[in-house]
Amino acid sequence: MKRIKAACLEQTVHFQLKDDLGHAAAARAVKEEYEHYKMQLERSRTRYKIVEETVQPDDSILIKIKKQYNHHDCGDYMD
Repeated sequence: MKRIKAACLEQTVHFQLKDDLGHAAAARAVKEEYEHYKMQLERSRTRYKIVEETVQPDDSILIKIKKQYNHHDCGDYMD
């Protein structure tokens, strides 16, 4: 029998601007979407660590994140 001892996802997420909005409104919407994403992780009690956050020249946001997978133990992945 096998058991998962530790599990972690490492993702690169790009919060892109929407084409149907003006630039300022689209940039504001991206920031709101990013904040909502982080609040959703907190609300679901998912352990996470943002490794890198980069604002692109077009004001979109690119993040590299490590996060807990299915509420399994993260072991030393978050260190």
